[in-house]
Amino acid sequence: MSVPESPINTRKCVLLGAGGHAKVVVDALRSQGIKIDGVVDPELAKASSFWRGLRVLGNDDWLIAQEPKEFILVNGVGSLPGNSLRQRLFERFKSAGFEFLSVIHSSTTIGSDVTLGEGSHIMAGVVLQADSCIGSNTIINTGATVDHDCQIGKSVHIAPGVNVSGDVVIEDDVHVGTGSSVIQGVTIGKCSIVGAGAVVVQSVPPASKVIGTKPTVTAIDDGSR
Repeated sequence: MSVPESPINTRKCVLLGAGGHAKVVVDALRSQGIKIDGVVDPELAKASSFWRGLRVLGNDDWLIAQEPKEFILVNGVGSLPGNSLRQRLFERFKSAGFEFLSVIHSSTTIGSDVTLGEGSHIMAGVVLQADSCIGSNTIINTGATVDHDCQIGKSVHIAPGVNVSGDVVIEDDVHVGTGSSVIQGVTIGKCSIVGAGAVVVQSVPPASKVIGTKPTVTAIDDGSR
């Protein structure tokens, strides 16, 4: 397995966000014995000193004013269709010179020659098979499986319980909904949404929506992502 180098032992590990996904990320980091030095969240910064035992350090503007070399960030913001906050945060802090830690829960199974992009999240119970490539800032969520030779783009969310067969291409900014399945060899185009429980049996054009067990493909506005 190949992951970006992150000298976390020399930096403060800071979590961005304090919602539901952040809770799961905290558990994943602790499963690896990774110390979290604090959390940055705009709402918590107004009223709280601690969250789940972590010190609240400030808001986004406080962090952006710090020296990037002193920190390694973890994007604790989740991903939902039509909500680009996770991607915006990643891009903002990358542009400011910060680096992101990839999160890999200790219960994952990762095959040979799998590549993980910066800031990717591989959550509890995930199986990634040989020669797959996961893009930066992508979430492979609880119990999902990605088979051999898949190419998963940037800022993708593969939701809990999804099954992706071999040789699948999922382009950037795609949401694959809970419990859906993708057969082998298909491509899901950029900015598409696969609904919960859908079965993808043919390639999907960019900016499309797939719904149902016999999917229909309906063009959607690319700007909704």
